[in-house]
Amino acid sequence: MSHQPVFDKQEQLDKVAAGLLSNESVLAVYDGIGVGTGFIGLTDRRVIIQDNSFVGKKTALTSIPYRKVQSVSYLSDKSMFGKFASTSTIAIQAGGSTYEVQFRGVEKAAHAHNIILWNMMQ
Repeated sequence: MSHQPVFDKQEQLDKVAAGLLSNESVLAVYDGIGVGTGFIGLTDRRVIIQDNSFVGKKTALTSIPYRKVQSVSYLSDKSMFGKFASTSTIAIQAGGSTYEVQFRGVEKAAHAHNIILWNMMQ
């Protein structure tokens, strides 16, 4: 049974959908805020991160298979837990690199974190 993906912006969902492999489906696409990250896409096979931080207005779409993810973390200041936070960040460590994505709201960060963690543990 196929579920409709959750997403913030249609054009970001369209970019992820355009690059899907056969039998791959999109689970979620969330807009990244802050410097660098355009969005994070989560499929049933991999994490896709759009990085806008390259010189010369170049953009990279980086795909990370879940089996290559070494860790996924919540990042926060000391006061985040127990206080309302309007933004939240996750960090994904894979292949010697760490990718940080900041979200609008803790719910989206928690959803992305849980999808990545679940797929890592399979």
